[in-house]
Amino acid sequence: MNRSNKSNNKPHNRRTISLLACMSLVLASQLVVAGPREQAKRMHDRLAGVPPTEAVLNDMASQINTDPVGVAMSILSPPVSDPLYDEYRKSARNFYSVTLKNMVTPWTNEAQTIFAPLNDYTATVIGMVRDEVPFNQLLSANIVYVGAPGVVPSSYSMSNNTHYEQLEDQAIDLSDNTKLVRVAQTDVTDLPANATAGIMTSRAAARAFFVDGTNRAMFRFTILNHFCDDLEQIKDNSRSPDRVRQDVSRSPGADSRIYMNACVACHAGMDPLAQAYAYYEWQYTGDEEEDKDQGRLVYTEGSVQPKNLINADTFKYGFVTTDDRWDNYWRKGPNSLLGWDNSLPASGNGAKSMGVELANSDAFATCQVKKVYRTVCFREPTVNELNFTTSNFKAGYNLKRVFAQAAADCMGD
Repeated sequence: MNRSNKSNNKPHNRRTISLLACMSLVLASQLVVAGPREQAKRMHDRLAGVPPTEAVLNDMASQINTDPVGVAMSILSPPVSDPLYDEYRKSARNFYSVTLKNMVTPWTNEAQTIFAPLNDYTATVIGMVRDEVPFNQLLSANIVYVGAPGVVPSSYSMSNNTHYEQLEDQAIDLSDNTKLVRVAQTDVTDLPANATAGIMTSRAAARAFFVDGTNRAMFRFTILNHFCDDLEQIKDNSRSPDRVRQDVSRSPGADSRIYMNACVACHAGMDPLAQAYAYYEWQYTGDEEEDKDQGRLVYTEGSVQPKNLINADTFKYGFVTTDDRWDNYWRKGPNSLLGWDNSLPASGNGAKSMGVELANSDAFATCQVKKVYRTVCFREPTVNELNFTTSNFKAGYNLKRVFAQAAADCMGD
């Protein structure tokens, strides 16, 4: 009986081996077929989101083996001298208006949805990438990108998003530096220069993260979006709790162990940093119940916003915010591994200087690279890709080059 079973299994085993061999040959043949044209098309599709024209495909394929990063840059920054400039410009337009916009939009709202209108946060990131503005200025620069005068009927407003909705509705080319232009936030808002902090003081960020609450949301989502970690991943209960505010219960549910083992792990490091936002508030300009989008960012220099002092009786011996001084307690302990820049002070006043602290960390640089690989390659970078590309990125903080490098790394995937 055993011999019979063995005999019956032999043909089946031979068929299985033959089938596996055939599958291997098919896979091998597919790998061989991924030549210059296939790689060029994949690169173009990943960056622009649409197939290339035949002329662009031929041009890319002719150079992709010798300079893949340069080929990718032709899509992101078409040289005017290129005979195919007009065709490459169409690809660039799609990259900035679709691929890049879709990557950035979830950063601008608490729901992290891609289905949100163009706004000043998204437009500013798009402009900075396009113009190769050092990306470590993202959280501190006196900068915002707006439509050039006359491009759309409405101008930039601190009180509504109409200007950007018109840019999107009229399909204004965001890759065109004569249509989407860089200005200072101080030119279009009433913020003083020292209160500007890149995208953190954009209207969209203020609407999403300074509204209601205690402004801790701005810090949490800045870490989530630009460190690629939530507070849960970087909590540390070994830091001093001396700056934890009064509104945090030391015995939640009448159990002090919860505070000691969970709450303080986030608040001990977060509260000293989030104090940088003490003078900022989102102020509704219309009926809060009827239209939550009608409002503006308010900055009261030297005067702490009342939201920072709420629920004082929860623990009256807790920290009382008196100014916008911040301190980075995470310079020591396990979060020192976030790679803080030792040439910078570990404390300061206001969101601008705190933004400099965050954006010059290794964690910030690594996160930007990861986000680009997820967008272009639909996967995480390998260890070698992450180390190489992050090192190059930190040399000048040119995020456009990161897109080009990622596209080159996965053109054969």
